[in-house]
Amino acid sequence: MTVCLQGGADAAWEAAAAVPDPEVPCVTVADLGILRWVRVEDGVAVAGVTPTYSGCPAVLAIELAVEAALRDAGFEARIERVLSPPWTTDWITEEGREKLRVYGIAPPVKSSGSIRSLFGEVTVACPKCGSSDTEKLSEFGSTACKAHYRCRACAEPFDYFKCI
Repeated sequence: MTVCLQGGADAAWEAAAAVPDPEVPCVTVADLGILRWVRVEDGVAVAGVTPTYSGCPAVLAIELAVEAALRDAGFEARIERVLSPPWTTDWITEEGREKLRVYGIAPPVKSSGSIRSLFGEVTVACPKCGSSDTEKLSEFGSTACKAHYRCRACAEPFDYFKCI
């Protein structure tokens, strides 16, 4: 991620980076790594945003929220959708992973480049009690990017943010 720190870009970055994800409000677009960069060009704050996946229904809402945050911070604003390279769960910050866990969502456990994470089963720890004695109930949870699990130790159901 590249952040230009001249001409007010630091303030623009801070405004855009604080936007919460509309589907998982415990994390910001910066925590998820979908806010790629913010730069100021001729007085206009331009933010690069990468969707989590091509069919993500929240893409437009995220772009509009980032644009509104930049305008609220006093900038003229423009959003650029950045599709290459595609977003990966590897871009979620450590702080973002911890926020997900505290919120009750198990963060991704493997690197997205791992063949096992893409096509095999992973051991997912319960975000409530930490037990690895969990079972997948459904490939899809509350959103397409999450799977639904249950902890056998504490019996709590929870979402797991799948590796992408």
